[in-house]
Amino acid sequence: MAGDTPWDPLVSHLLRTTRLDRHEAEKVIAETLAYFSEPLPEFVARRHRELRADGERNEAIYRRIATEVRDRRFSASPLSERQIRRLIYG
Repeated sequence: MAGDTPWDPLVSHLLRTTRLDRHEAEKVIAETLAYFSEPLPEFVARRHRELRADGERNEAIYRRIATEVRDRRFSASPLSERQIRRLIYG
């Protein structure tokens, strides 16, 4: 990410407002972009696994995933419970 990138103004902002060095700021940006680039099916499957591991039941998980998908910064279209189940189980 070094050099002239569309993210240089953000790197500069992070350098001014945090204690991060340039390499750390670029890494934070790269990790954030990767987080928000996760395809919808992978996001739904990952969140289902995480929430099941926390002991939540599917009915609550479906509602929570639907809310999380709607509220993501780069959100997809809202999902119904049926669509969420199909993404998880095929």
